[in-house]
Amino acid sequence: MTSQIEYVVKRTGAVVPFKRERITNAIYRAAVAVGGRDRETAERLANQVVAMLEQSTPAGEVPTVEGVQDVVEKVLIEAGHAKVAKAYILYRDERARQRHERALRSAMPYSNIPWRKLWEVLNWAVAHEVETVEKLNARIARGEFAQIVREADRAYTEDITTAMEMICERQGGVKIVIIAGPSSSGKTTTTTKLNHMLSRHGMSLVALTVDNYFFNLDVHPKDEYGDYDFETPQALDLALINEHLVRLIAGEEVLIPYYDFKTGQRADHQTPMRVAPNEIILIDSLHGLYEDMTIDVPAENKFKIYIEPLLQMKDATGQYIRWTDLRLMRRMMRDASHRAYDPQQTLEHWHYVRKSEMRHIIPYVNTTDYIVNSGLPYELPVMRPRLLEHFGRWAEEYAGHPERVDAHARAVRVRDVLRAVAPVEDDSAIPPDSLLREFIGGSCYEY
Repeated sequence: MTSQIEYVVKRTGAVVPFKRERITNAIYRAAVAVGGRDRETAERLANQVVAMLEQSTPAGEVPTVEGVQDVVEKVLIEAGHAKVAKAYILYRDERARQRHERALRSAMPYSNIPWRKLWEVLNWAVAHEVETVEKLNARIARGEFAQIVREADRAYTEDITTAMEMICERQGGVKIVIIAGPSSSGKTTTTTKLNHMLSRHGMSLVALTVDNYFFNLDVHPKDEYGDYDFETPQALDLALINEHLVRLIAGEEVLIPYYDFKTGQRADHQTPMRVAPNEIILIDSLHGLYEDMTIDVPAENKFKIYIEPLLQMKDATGQYIRWTDLRLMRRMMRDASHRAYDPQQTLEHWHYVRKSEMRHIIPYVNTTDYIVNSGLPYELPVMRPRLLEHFGRWAEEYAGHPERVDAHARAVRVRDVLRAVAPVEDDSAIPPDSLLREFIGGSCYEY
């Protein structure tokens, strides 16, 4: 169906093509947030929004994003979808609040920043002369790259060891260990290492793979570009996960579903699972801290670990290197090597990954029992020869593109960081059990 409206004005003032499917996806996502999964209804409502926009927009005038959103709210309410309208309005209000908070970032002490942990990491970086790119380069020039690897890996292992000791102190009470954190923070390697450590202390761990609880692809939420959004917690059957966890802790047997990523379909009641009294359920999930996943599990039965690459290193301009950029590079390497996914697609989708993290993951960082730092100073020199050329090309390609402003900003920022770092072509100094091997390949662990 062709619309008379061809363009829309974004908040930045940029004029971009008007796309009906973005309205459909926004309505459907709001419906998913309140338990609905009827895409046909979302499409019908989107058509009503477009029709109302065409009637209310004067000839020759380009509607604004805010104006389109106002019409969406009006259509949802008039069509009797009050719950969906409320979810849409709440999300819209939250986005406005986040924009306001970003404007005040320099003056506000954020509660979701682990200040004490950051001080520990910064203190370590200063002691090991890697708190700036300049000092990192100097150590590499002195032939100390292998030493940096050993020092960083030792600090990371000490973090996991501390978490293990805390769990052992609560042995008998802890029934679930949750390892959560944003995309590519190193949850899988951390989970594997923690598993090995606890096993040596006589504690048996049973992994529950929450990826098997994804909804079928045909009812899966999409992002604003029409890509299936696996980053949102609503992509998972949270109620079923919660139910199974409660039953498992009670000693019951449950049948775990199986999700086939090739077909996008979930088969229920597949694999029997039961937890013995001396066993602990291990969950490695983006959204392990999201309350609805474990809402009926008593707090004393959960041990929650948050993991993030909390690297404390300033770039050539004196700005701290952003953790999200580290994770972006890691995910590009992993997606390309393990999922045959074009790294450019990873960059283009990252803005939505980040939005979901800020809504559903980052706010819970200080609600955990322990925080693990997965930032490795030596990953930047290794990433340079692998990714610098790509980021340089993307920085030029996206320049002036109104729909890729976020991708362009990230490409320029990462390009400039990688340019300033001394490259390391030979990664043989990185051991096979390194967390970085989860992303660049060559790990001794199976993922």
